[in-house]
Amino acid sequence: RILLQDTIRQGSRRVLEQLKADGVETIMLTGDRRAAAEQIGKDLGLGSVFAGLKPEDKVATIKELTDRGRKVAMVGDGVNDAPSLAAAYVSVSMGARGSDAALEQSDIVLMRDKIEKLLTARELSVKARAIIKQNLFISLGAITIMAVSALFGLVPLTLGVIAHEGSTVIVCLNSLRLLFGRES
Repeated sequence: RILLQDTIRQGSRRVLEQLKADGVETIMLTGDRRAAAEQIGKDLGLGSVFAGLKPEDKVATIKELTDRGRKVAMVGDGVNDAPSLAAAYVSVSMGARGSDAALEQSDIVLMRDKIEKLLTARELSVKARAIIKQNLFISLGAITIMAVSALFGLVPLTLGVIAHEGSTVIVCLNSLRLLFGRES
């Protein structure tokens, strides 16, 4: 008798624990047998496990979750994952070992095949979203204040233009903060 078993990626448990601590629900969609999938789910502390799924079943599950108002992020690396990656709100593939079909459907490709990079990508996206909001506030605030001030003759038009250009510089410098603290 020969027994073949997938091995769990090193670091997967820590990644899933961090996602759970951040309030992210974790679900495994797999074509594997139910017993094997449930054991892996138990070992990793997954929220839910759906086993014995064909690619179209995975897509249906993702669409069902989306219809319930959830934003689904799918992580995969195989040809069978490509349809699910396409159906997800955000799709992430493992680059070094990922199939071409999975890579093409992905929004994010983790090039080093380290699942821990998923946390880095998520953290970066959260920071980027916050900085985008700050930049909008800075730029629209400066334009609004200067436009109203110029309309009422409180400041000369040239000062308004200088303030606008200054806010552009501030927005660019604020965006550069994303480069600090990056891991390679």
